[in-house]
Amino acid sequence: MSKRIAISIALSRAPLGLQAPLVHVEVHVGAGLPTFTIVGLPEAVVRESKERVRSALATAGLEFPSGRIIVNLSPADLPKEGGRFDLPIAVGILTATGQLPHGALDGREFYGELSLGGELRETSKLLPALIASAADGRELRTR
Repeated sequence: MSKRIAISIALSRAPLGLQAPLVHVEVHVGAGLPTFTIVGLPEAVVRESKERVRSALATAGLEFPSGRIIVNLSPADLPKEGGRFDLPIAVGILTATGQLPHGALDGREFYGELSLGGELRETSKLLPALIASAADGRELRTR
């Protein structure tokens, strides 16, 4: 990975009753001391995503950046819950570091909890997200 600053945005949705508001998973990878920070009102299980994502990428033989990673879940005032943001965080990191082409995120939304071994686990409360993503003309990716 080069030392330039890289940003990517993956789309997901938060469960909110029968609604599924859009969440921009913004990933910034840059130089500096190794840190991995998640901001944007995440609950504890979302903050733990960093450990699942780090382990899943390493287990899959992919490069985990050694510098500074900041993940912003926007909008910040929307509560985020569950492991559903693991997959969009992982693809955001892979895109920001050039391991996936930026076009891989276009027209798609991502949901899924990662195991430490890199397998995707079932994500609950997806029906509202599926309906909303289809209405917006985007493909829903859970795998």
